[in-house]
Amino acid sequence: MLTYPIELTEDDGTVLVTSPDFPELTTFGDDRDEATARAVDAFEEAIAARIGRREAIPPPSPGQIVVSLPTLTAIKVLLHQRMQSQAIGKAELARRLGWHMPQVDRTLDINHHSRLDQMDTALGALGCNLRVEVTDAAR
Repeated sequence: MLTYPIELTEDDGTVLVTSPDFPELTTFGDDRDEATARAVDAFEEAIAARIGRREAIPPPSPGQIVVSLPTLTAIKVLLHQRMQSQAIGKAELARRLGWHMPQVDRTLDINHHSRLDQMDTALGALGCNLRVEVTDAAR
């Protein structure tokens, strides 16, 4: 759903990963494949920190080498972005949903495995619909 660009740089026998969209993101691997695989975890950490600080999460910019976020992480990013664009905090979302604050916190927690129906309900409270689409893999 969301694919962010990364830059890979050979660095003294390892491959350094950075991202133009997340200046704070840095990870590495022994080779390009390992570095790219580690980038997903690094993105999730950077995103979790930004959500925790109530900071903006940028939309992906174009790039030649990209990393796709896991689907649930992408949905949580979209929820956070929509909340920010509508200037709705967690307390207001909880009020709209009739949920307790811990439920809302878990919905935005990148490390919590929220159910898709909960994510759909949360997005619905913001006037959004969650739509899932299956496409053929790029060859």
